[in-house]
This record gives sequence, C-alpha cells and structure tokens, in this order.
Amino acid sequence: MFKEFKNFIMTSNVIEFAVAVILAGAVSLVVNGFVNDIMMPIVGEFTGGVDFANLKLVLTESSGVEGEAGYVAENAIRYGAWINSIVNLIIVGLVLFLIVKAYNKTKKPKEETPAAPKGPTQEELLVEIRDLLKKK
Repeated sequence: MFKEFKNFIMTSNVIEFAVAVILAGAVSLVVNGFVNDIMMPIVGEFTGGVDFANLKLVLTESSGVEGEAGYVAENAIRYGAWINSIVNLIIVGLVLFLIVKAYNKTKKPKEETPAAPKGPTQEELLVEIRDLLKKK
C-alpha cells in the first residue's frame, strides 16, 4: 500500500497540481494586493472618496469596553468587503482570460484534414443496382 501511495504521489500530475496550488496562493496575494491597494482607491476616488472595505450595515451596535465583562461586539453586514471580492473576481477572470488567450496563440494551428472524396449517395447506388438487375 505504501508503494502504491508513493507511486501516486510521485506522478507528474500530482506534483504539477501541487505546484499549481502553491502558485495560485502566491498569485492570490498579488491580486488581492492589487485590488485593495491600487484598484479600490481609484474606484473610491470616482465614487467620492468612499472606501468600500469600510462599508457596512450595522445591525447591532457594540456596547461596553472590549475585554471587559458585558462587552457586546458589533454585528454588521460588511457589504463593502463583498464589493471588493467581486472586483477581485473580475480582475482574476480578466487576467486568466488574457493568459489563456496568449497561450492559445502560441499553440500550432491545427492542420485541416482534406475532406474525404464524396462518393455516390445511397439513392444513386440503389439506382445502379436496379439498372444492373434489369440488364440480367
């Protein structure tokens, strides 16, 4: 069983997948930084200086002092963070689209196979058979 597991782990597909997952984590950090630190301030500037990360709908205000007895944390719907996630998704989708498009351009175009010579239709063959039978 250990030998089978070792063979499974050492196959190129698993190793390639592991590399892809690690790279995806690194790319995710870069994309999140790009969205949060570059794109969102620009979008916020066009919307009148709004910082989307801080937009929220407070359901229950916090009360008391944090760390003391009786403290109740704020309960809020953070829709600004969700907007940031949507912008993040759009940027990741655009980047992946551009990568796939560039990759497809590097691939060799498929050679078109010549069309098979067109033979007689079924009706034409039946007519020929009929005519041959009539001659006999």
